Amino acid sequence: MTRRILPCGGRELWYPQLIDYVLSLATRERPKVLFLPTASGDGEVYIRLFRMAFGRRACDLDVLELFSRTVDDVGALIRDQDVVMVGGGNTANMLAIWRLHGVDRALRAAYDAGTVLTGWSAGCICWFEGGTTDSFTPDLGPLLDGLGFLKGSASPHYDSEARRPMVYAREIAAGLAPGIALDDGVAARYEDERLVEVVSGPKGGRAFMVDRDGEHPLAVRVL
Repeated sequence: MTRRILPCGGRELWYPQLIDYVLSLATRERPKVLFLPTASGDGEVYIRLFRMAFGRRACDLDVLELFSRTVDDVGALIRDQDVVMVGGGNTANMLAIWRLHGVDRALRAAYDAGTVLTGWSAGCICWFEGGTTDSFTPDLGPLLDGLGFLKGSASPHYDSEARRPMVYAREIAAGLAPGIALDDGVAARYEDERLVEVVSGPKGGRAFMVDRDGEHPLAVRVL
């Protein structure tokens, strides 16, 4: 079973082209898609946007809320999905809550079984070993305890937040693992922990591998 992760730089995955691309990775004709809005505190606006964006597609939708949890067996719910999508917000808080509820273990099991994992911003960083985040301070800093499904680090919002490139370079120089930087609306497709391609909803979207030697541009396919 091929394992797939599709981290996106930011500004949601509501681009129609990206939605279709995500759903095309599912093996079921009518995919089951689960949204995890934990990073936003289960924000109602995010949940509504998710349902609006996917509601016209041939898929079945569900949401896992943990601040007012109603699901008894989180593992069973997550394992039953074709796609799990993670929203933006506070990455550190999200990871802590996931670990309290066993979501981290459930995601690992689903990933190994072939469920497509995706998301933007916090839902981009979380799959890696670490990344740059505003979870602790508006000035941005390192996050070092990601789920680690993918090696290295990630920096989302690379084009829309002016300090992201500088902070990412600084933190890599200070010891953060090298990794990938993604503009908003740009998603990187990993299969069995290997980068397969980078795609973009909007024109002009960029992606880079970043290490101590600087930025190394990646080819980006506009959908």
